[in-house]
Amino acid sequence: MIELIPAIDIIGGECVRLTKGDYAQMKVYNTNPVSVAMEFEAKGFKRLHVVDLDGAKSKHVVNDKVLHHISHHTNLVVDFGGGIKTQDDMDKALDNGAAMVTIGSISYTNPQLFGSWIERYGAERIILGADVRDRKIAINGWLDCTECDIMEFLAHYIEKGITNVLCTDISKDGALKGPSISLYKDIMQRFPQLHLIASGGVSSTEDILTLDREGIPAVVFGKAYYEGLIDIERLHKELKF
Repeated sequence: MIELIPAIDIIGGECVRLTKGDYAQMKVYNTNPVSVAMEFEAKGFKRLHVVDLDGAKSKHVVNDKVLHHISHHTNLVVDFGGGIKTQDDMDKALDNGAAMVTIGSISYTNPQLFGSWIERYGAERIILGADVRDRKIAINGWLDCTECDIMEFLAHYIEKGITNVLCTDISKDGALKGPSISLYKDIMQRFPQLHLIASGGVSSTEDILTLDREGIPAVVFGKAYYEGLIDIERLHKELKF
């Protein structure tokens, strides 16, 4: 069964969503992320993906207090990402309740530091953030695109022990036009051992069920939920989560 992971993206301490990673296309859905997290838990979810969008843009963790409040008011297993660039950022995330950290940019810009974190904390506590545009890695809150191919990038870190990967297709994120199923199928075909978390584009309950049928291990969704497009009762019935 596919693992269901709702998302809370934070700007200025508020629960927001962007469209295609564009900070100019921001919509506030709730001014209290903690209440949103508690709602997710009440509906039966066990995991939560928290993104510090302020941190991603400013290149250091900003919303650690929000993380702290979520982790202390729920029993959700929280993974936290956005702006983790230094050891201090790692400490802020883990000390404030993150069970796992999602790290993207540093894995590309400073692979030596990222490798040291894998050794220090264990691969099970680290999710490799592989954000892509046209199957090329994008970094720094998706503001900068590289020429690094997604498959080469994944192969490199799988050799170093990484098993958890969050792959977001930026062209799909927040657009409600369906996830990049072909991309995820290609990744799973090449790396069947991965716990791949699909992210970006989920627009309906059916999108989630399709990913499940295609054997994708996990999915993150946000905007579709906030826009009332996800039927939680149907997911409970069909996926028995």
